Amino acid sequence: MSAAGSSAFARFMASETGPRTVHFWAPVMKWALVFAGANEMTRPVDKVSPTQQLSLFATGAIWTRWSLIIKPKNYLLASVNFFLGAVSLVQLTRITNWRIRELNESPKECAKYIIGIKNK
Repeated sequence: MSAAGSSAFARFMASETGPRTVHFWAPVMKWALVFAGANEMTRPVDKVSPTQQLSLFATGAIWTRWSLIIKPKNYLLASVNFFLGAVSLVQLTRITNWRIRELNESPKECAKYIIGIKNK
């Protein structure tokens, strides 16, 4: 069957990033991290781990860029990592606002807390 005469579904199934490859299933499974992060929006902000959110943000940012550089380009992987980074950034913003407004910390103290530097 030629590529011009095949259906969109057949082209999707045979694609380099289609459901018969890890390039499809890895991003699909990674959506669970995005949903878990979004679910934490309802948690009290003092119970959210800042170092975990920072690492998820870094992962999302790095892999969003990387998935657009690699061949084959994987837009599904780029989208899941973009949303992973976005959800984590929202959580980091919640933590920062809470610590500055409610605990009267300076931005420097807040940054140390997020990075995981313990005050002595």
